[in-house]
Amino acid sequence: MTNSRQVASSRQEDPELEAIGVSADDGRVYAALIRHPRTSPVELAEQCGLSVEQVAKTLSRLSATGMASRVPGRPARYVAAPPDIALGVLVAARSDELRRARASIESLMKVFREASRFTHPAELVEVITGPELIRNRVSLAQENAREQLRVLDKPPYVGTPGGNLEAENRRLEEGIRYRVIYDREAVALPGRLHNDILVSSAQGERSRVRPELPIKLFMADERMALIPISSSPHVIDAAYVIHPSALLDALVTLFEAEWERAVPLARVTGAPAPDPEPGTDAETRTLLTLLAAGQTDEGIGRALGWSPRTTQRRVRRLMTELNATTRFQAGMNAKARGWL
Repeated sequence: MTNSRQVASSRQEDPELEAIGVSADDGRVYAALIRHPRTSPVELAEQCGLSVEQVAKTLSRLSATGMASRVPGRPARYVAAPPDIALGVLVAARSDELRRARASIESLMKVFREASRFTHPAELVEVITGPELIRNRVSLAQENAREQLRVLDKPPYVGTPGGNLEAENRRLEEGIRYRVIYDREAVALPGRLHNDILVSSAQGERSRVRPELPIKLFMADERMALIPISSSPHVIDAAYVIHPSALLDALVTLFEAEWERAVPLARVTGAPAPDPEPGTDAETRTLLTLLAAGQTDEGIGRALGWSPRTTQRRVRRLMTELNATTRFQAGMNAKARGWL
């Protein structure tokens, strides 16, 4: 017979599954079945500190949802379905529910803002504070985007650069366009170019580079934009969330103007241009992009993982090959040859 100490020990190991719709008793019985396959309702009742009637109802629910099944023979005994299958389905269903709930919230907010527009114009701009809330708002905007996301990417960051790769790739596969302009400081972060930017570009992101961006910006369609309040180069602790308005229209115009001036990164990281000349390999084209974006030797070295000596040697060799005396002239000559 199971004693009270064993029951208490078992309960301490019960999983926390209520977040995905599994009650505490159902989770307790499921965990017991995981630990002790082919267990009878009577044995489960002893192990879980429940009545046989409670266990019978729980097993009925677990069987209906595919989390457990009865094995042939008598007395009745049960086994648990593998957690990655049984619980994975519940997690996916709850994720879909949360996504629909977020979409509903966004729709309600749109109605709320429309109703408040004439009486409360301040509702067109929100102020949010704290890195976690800012990250959550960006994530929500990304999930609710219907057509495209526009981003002006420059330090500092509220999360780890590159931490959004999986979510971005999923949204790209769903048909959402990403257009991102990277500031030269963003490109120069060690490992950022190869581990994040070029990976995103290969997934379908349209990437460009500018020597210096005026602001940091995240924009979902033409329905919402988020910009930091502070211009501090070290931290983002507050941001404006801007809803449809003349201000949002101005931010759209700003992005498109910066986009026209930026150097396309994809042109120099993908396949070579038609009839390429010697030296137009992907690495050389990446170097040309960084030069055209105004990157310093130090920034180029950090971005490409080169030593200062290697960077200087490669830059000098490229400028000689292009018959250029300045970096600007090198960029112009490269464009004339079709390298950029």
